[in-house]
Amino acid sequence: MLFCGVTLVSTSYAAPFDRFLMPGKLVESHKKFETTCDKCHEAFDKQEQNKLCLSCHKKVNKDVKAKLGFHGKEPSVKLEECKNCHTDHIGRSANIVNLDKSGFDHRLTDFLLKGGHKKTRCESCHARGKKYRDAPHLCLDCHKEDDIHQSRMGKKCQDCHSESDWKKTKFDHDKTKYKLKGKHKKVNCGDCHPNQRFKATPVICIACHKVQDVHRGEFGSKCEKCHNTKKWNEILFDHDKTKFKLRFRHDKISCGSCHVKNIYKVELKKDCYSCHKSDDKHNTQFSNKCEKCHQDKSWEKLTFNHDKDTKFRLTDAHKKASCQSCHFGFVYKEKLKMVCDSCHKVDDIHNGNLGKNCARCHSQKNWWEKIVFDHDLTKFPLIGLHGLASCEACHSSTDYKIKNPRCYACHESEDVHKLKLTKKCESCHTPNGWKVWLFSHNDETDYKLDGEHELVECVACHKDPIVGKKKIVLSDKCVSCHSNDDTHSGKFGKRCEKCHSTDSFKNITKLN
Repeated sequence: MLFCGVTLVSTSYAAPFDRFLMPGKLVESHKKFETTCDKCHEAFDKQEQNKLCLSCHKKVNKDVKAKLGFHGKEPSVKLEECKNCHTDHIGRSANIVNLDKSGFDHRLTDFLLKGGHKKTRCESCHARGKKYRDAPHLCLDCHKEDDIHQSRMGKKCQDCHSESDWKKTKFDHDKTKYKLKGKHKKVNCGDCHPNQRFKATPVICIACHKVQDVHRGEFGSKCEKCHNTKKWNEILFDHDKTKFKLRFRHDKISCGSCHVKNIYKVELKKDCYSCHKSDDKHNTQFSNKCEKCHQDKSWEKLTFNHDKDTKFRLTDAHKKASCQSCHFGFVYKEKLKMVCDSCHKVDDIHNGNLGKNCARCHSQKNWWEKIVFDHDLTKFPLIGLHGLASCEACHSSTDYKIKNPRCYACHESEDVHKLKLTKKCESCHTPNGWKVWLFSHNDETDYKLDGEHELVECVACHKDPIVGKKKIVLSDKCVSCHSNDDTHSGKFGKRCEKCHSTDSFKNITKLN
């Protein structure tokens, strides 16, 4: 019971008893706790006092745990108790912060003093009557009057301004959505941001360079397709990346020469004729495929190779002939014949009698000169003395047509046989010489000449001329020639060869 009584007494008189033990009055900020000692003191346990302090000073407790602010960065804070720096019970007007301003290391705070901030007085940022931790951290909190942008640029002044000099700016525009390149780096901010307007600033070229658009919008609003930030007048558009590569003279002409209307609305045709229609002196005779003949280097220089691109090679005089000399109609619709006669019919003095292959005699160098005809390819090859004869010797007219190619047609006047040996002069005579003849009566007839018969002239047997289609067949009977020599008056018959021989009619070789 005594223990309970003591306890009751202790409980009932705790507050007055604590005040009796209190060494002095609390500071002004803590005076409300003078009647509640347990707010700061744990009975019989001094080690728990720090926890009670931090339970009230929650911001300090938060800094300690996060290692922020002075209490979170100062190493001795963790090792010492709060009361070692902030003692209390020393009177209402006492200062328990005990801050040494002259030796305070500001690096132990969350705001490092750099540049001009090093020379700033503490009172400039830390207002009297307010806690040091409540000092503003944002530039705009102190430099609002210096903000010529009127908050249009936001509150992150440090993005442009530095602590060394407020007026010196170093804004990195490349960290924005629009990087500054070329001459844009030297442009004043106000040129693009008039009246300190930074939001919704246009980023397309035409917004700023509309007055420089000599195309008047015909080439669209994508200026960067051709122009660059280094130099507005320097065009860097690579036309070769389009479907139409610019080569040679095309690379030197102005854009407006081809693009006469809005470049993004009107799609140009890529064929030559669409631009060079007025240059077509052929009036589409050679079609609208100009590139078949003309080139980008020079319109006048032709690249069409008739030898490779067609089946008809141009050589000698044909090379100098104009295209229209052969092509009278539309070149890709007409199909020209490749025989000489198709073009040279008017030059054919033979009237077609020698065929259409003029190249057999005429050359492409000169139609009238150096005519070389291979007569051996005809039905009448020129051999012997015929090879030395002039064309006119046989061909009396320009048509060169000969009705009868036989020897007699030309050599009738030289026929000393007077048709007695037919008109087949070639049977005996050769082209090597008229007087040279090689007729073999033994090989080419059924009547063999031997004995005295070998010395007999042809006309001795062949006495009558052959006229018309009449054929004269000589008898192989001796009596047909030797009837006058028959002293027997036909008594021994007509077969004289039974007794007589060809060596001599008078020689008797056999008696019956």
